[in-house]
Amino acid sequence: MNQDIYTSRSRIIITCSKRLSPFLEQEVKELGFELESVFATGVELFGTVNDCIRLNLNLRCASQVHYSLLEFPAKNPDELYRTLSDYAWENILAKDGYFSVTCNVDHPTINNTMFLNVKVKDAIVDRIRNKTSQRPNSGSDLSGAVVYLFWKDDRAEVFVDTSGETLSKHGYRKIPGKAPMLEALATGTLLATKWDRKSPFVNPMCGSGTLAIEAALMATNRRPGLLRNNYSYMHFLGYDESVHNMELARLKDQVKEVPGLVIVASDNREDAISISKVNAGIAGVEHLIRFQVCDFEQTEMPDEPGVIYFNPEYGERMGEISALETTYARVGDFLKKKCQGYMGYVFTANLELAKKIGLKASRRVEFYTAKLDCRLLEYEMYSGTRREPKSEKQNP
Repeated sequence: MNQDIYTSRSRIIITCSKRLSPFLEQEVKELGFELESVFATGVELFGTVNDCIRLNLNLRCASQVHYSLLEFPAKNPDELYRTLSDYAWENILAKDGYFSVTCNVDHPTINNTMFLNVKVKDAIVDRIRNKTSQRPNSGSDLSGAVVYLFWKDDRAEVFVDTSGETLSKHGYRKIPGKAPMLEALATGTLLATKWDRKSPFVNPMCGSGTLAIEAALMATNRRPGLLRNNYSYMHFLGYDESVHNMELARLKDQVKEVPGLVIVASDNREDAISISKVNAGIAGVEHLIRFQVCDFEQTEMPDEPGVIYFNPEYGERMGEISALETTYARVGDFLKKKCQGYMGYVFTANLELAKKIGLKASRRVEFYTAKLDCRLLEYEMYSGTRREPKSEKQNP
C-alpha cells in the first residue's frame, strides 16, 4: 500500500551525533512535537513529510530526518530485493528523475555497503521501469531524492531521507579553517551552557568563528533553513512548494533583534579572523560580532559579565602537549583575573591538560567530536570572594 507521504503519518527518526540527543530532544519539543522515544543518536516521533519540512528547516543539532515507508523481515539480499521491487516506487520517485541510496546495515550477509546500496537501487529502478517503461538515474550525490535503508539482524526498514546532505553543517562555513568544530556540535555545547542569549558571549581562540556565529544565530533566532535552499524532500512526487515557502516565511518573521547584544570573537591569527568574518558574513551575522586579532589574554572583555567559552587545541604529540600545558594554565589565570562574574567554559578532549587550568569545574557535560571523547567544563567565576558553607561539598 502506498500513501501520500506528505500528508500521511508515519514513524520519523531524527538522527544526530552521539551525545547530542538531549539537545535535539529539547529542540524538537520546542517546535511543538511529541516524542515517542529518545536514544543515543537520535529521537523518534510520528508525523508527515510536511512535518519533516518544518523539522529540517528549524533543527540545529540534527543530522538527518528519516520518514519510514515500510518495515519488513529480510534474511538475505534477495529477500530484500523482492520486497522492495514490490513497493510502488513509481508513486514516490519521478520516472525521469534522480535518486541516491544510503544505508546503515548490521547483517552477517553484508560486508560491503556499496553492494547493498546497488541492490536497493536495482530494486527501485526495476520496479519503476516495469511500470512506466522509463527509469530514473541514480548515483552517490545527495542533491536529489534520497532513500535510506536500515537493516539489522532479520528486520529491514526503508525510509525517505528528507534531508539529503547532512543538517549538521549549517551552510555558512565555506572556509572551514583549522580543525573546526562541527556546527551541530557547537550548537549542542552552547545549549549546554547557562548563556541566556542576551548577556555578552566571548569566544577567545575563535578559529573559523563557528561558536561565535552559532551564538549570534541562536540569540537572534536565525534558523539553519534560512541558509540552505535544497533538501531531499523537494525531489519526491507530491511535494508542495507552498508548504516549504510558508515555513520559510515563518523563519524570516521569527528573526529578532537583541538590543545591546555583545558577541566577541578573538584569535591571535589574522587569517583566522579573516575566515571568521567571511563565514559570519555568509551567515548574515557579521555585524553582530566584534572581531579582534590578539592573544586571548588581550581580548577586550565587556563590562557586563556573561559567558566566556574557550575551545583550545587538545594536542596529539608530546611537543604539542608540553606547549599546551602552558596555554591551559594561562587560560586558568585569565579566567581568575579577568573574568570575575562570568560563567566560564572550556571544551576539550584532553582532561589531563584541563587539570592545568587550576580551577574546579562545577559541571562536566559529555560530548564527542569526531571519535574523541570530550567534556564541556563549566567554571563559575564569582566576583569577589565566595565562601562555601562547611556542609556543602563540590564534586571535582
